[in-house]
Amino acid sequence: MMFMLNTGRTIRQGKHIESKYGKGYSDETSTCYINPIDLMELDIEEGDNVLITSSEGSVVFKTAASEELSEGMIFVPYGPFVNHIIPAVTYGTGMPDFKNIMVKIVPTLEPVKSAPELIEDLGGLRYEN
Repeated sequence: MMFMLNTGRTIRQGKHIESKYGKGYSDETSTCYINPIDLMELDIEEGDNVLITSSEGSVVFKTAASEELSEGMIFVPYGPFVNHIIPAVTYGTGMPDFKNIMVKIVPTLEPVKSAPELIEDLGGLRYEN
């Protein structure tokens, strides 16, 4: 199914900002918030994993139900996970678009990686606090 991705910061993310490669920060930034009706249409439950694919690539996220989101919209906190699916184009501003990005979501049994694992898998060097 296709969805409109929006990103931003969350309070829970802010609680873990000092340890961006720690479990708390990874857990929050690897969460896809989605309307409960969309969860039903995907035939999954809250806490199940989904593979989100954009024009840039794919990353596995866990799901969390949010009635605050309209059907067809998802929210993922800023961080290393969503950064791998945000288009890199900046239109000369130096800042990519973090809103209104079309993505495809499919249920998956693949596990959600930790931030260091994700970065390492994508060719970066592991860094842990």
